[in-house]
Amino acid sequence: MKILNIKSTVIFCLLAITQISLIAQSYKLPNYTTFKLSNGLTVYLMEQHDVPVISLSAIVAAGAIYDGENPGLASLTAAALMHSTQNFSKAKIDEEIDFIGANINTYASKEFAGLSAKFASKDSDKVLKIFKEIMLNPTFNSEEFDKEKSRLLVELEQKKESPRAVIGSYFDKLIYGNHVYGNVISGTTTSVEKLAVNDVKDFYENNYLPNESAICIVGDFSSKEMKSTITKLFSGWKKRNIVRANVFDATVKVPSKNNVLLVNKDDANETTFYIGSTGISRNNPDFVAISVVNTLFGGRFTSMLNDELRVNSGLTYGASSRFSTLKNAGTFYISTFTAKETTQEAIDKALEVLKSLHQNGIDEKALTSAKNYVKGQFPPDYETTDQLARLLSEMFWYNFDASFINNFENNVNSLDLSKANNIIATYFPKDNLQFVLVGKASEIKPIAEKYGDVTVVEIKD
Repeated sequence: MKILNIKSTVIFCLLAITQISLIAQSYKLPNYTTFKLSNGLTVYLMEQHDVPVISLSAIVAAGAIYDGENPGLASLTAAALMHSTQNFSKAKIDEEIDFIGANINTYASKEFAGLSAKFASKDSDKVLKIFKEIMLNPTFNSEEFDKEKSRLLVELEQKKESPRAVIGSYFDKLIYGNHVYGNVISGTTTSVEKLAVNDVKDFYENNYLPNESAICIVGDFSSKEMKSTITKLFSGWKKRNIVRANVFDATVKVPSKNNVLLVNKDDANETTFYIGSTGISRNNPDFVAISVVNTLFGGRFTSMLNDELRVNSGLTYGASSRFSTLKNAGTFYISTFTAKETTQEAIDKALEVLKSLHQNGIDEKALTSAKNYVKGQFPPDYETTDQLARLLSEMFWYNFDASFINNFENNVNSLDLSKANNIIATYFPKDNLQFVLVGKASEIKPIAEKYGDVTVVEIKD
């Protein structure tokens, strides 16, 4: 009886894997249309009639890279869009949205700002009018701005208690230096304290431009009707001929030696660390192949890094690696944390795994496993209307088309062992590594000095 149960389980698992593979291989990006308004605004429309909902994702060239001398300004501006408009107070916006069970959110990332919404199809006219007001007619209420600023300052102080919440910003600064990609999205306590409501008004006027923006709408609607509605609502968004510096002109420098940034946190009982270097841009032609290889190295729970640092050594609860991509640059890093007493052991083990990746490469069995894992994870990323709307906005910003989705499985399947090992040699850094360690400097500085030139900063700053 037990043997029969085992056989049944094995057969079921094999059938499930086969089914996932078939779904992945047959997945194609649903049809969509795109058009551009006279003011330069790009619009994507994708009909999905399975569920009576609509998702909207707008993207604007107004991220932290445009902060200039005011870190945190893009983030505060995005938040302040929701404070008031010409026809709605903040209370009225919240009341209208809550009453119909919709949601509208704003945010700023490193490169761009964004607005998103999700609502029932029947409420389309009401929500789109509110959305248009938020995007085109914000009035930046000073009282609400002061509240938002106070919340952000509290949040910035709280983040200093969590190394994992701040280490990414330290790593970006180490890699990018004075390049705008080193800008901290949320700003610093010092920079945010200086900001006033007029600063966000100016930032909005100079950066929220229709000719550098896109609105992507996915869901239960008629494309013909939606095109008419969006044209009426957003044609009045005036294109402005503002000359601003091209923040992408500067080149990101590749490190020429090992460097260590040691962030002192006196009460830390753990050391949190990143090890890495420059990476790839989002539109790198080897993006899919790199993702497959990184899945094997540090992108899943059964990765090489996690096996060695967590399972075999017990040095951490988890270790991973990631290629963080931007429009014209990116980073690669190994990330984990460990007790301060095992700092050197954990760092050495991570470096050992990276060295093994380069020296020994990967074998056919491991590559097949990684390819199957990536294909199995692929379709669920693009199932819902909000996922698809976000994908369309990324296609606009990073300038890739439907072929990334439609050819994804073929690109994964075509990755052979020779190319995979060439990917390792080409894109996974092994020399001139950059280290960020957050921990008790008085105890781990002698360890940090083993890995490169050390600079010490205080987390409280």
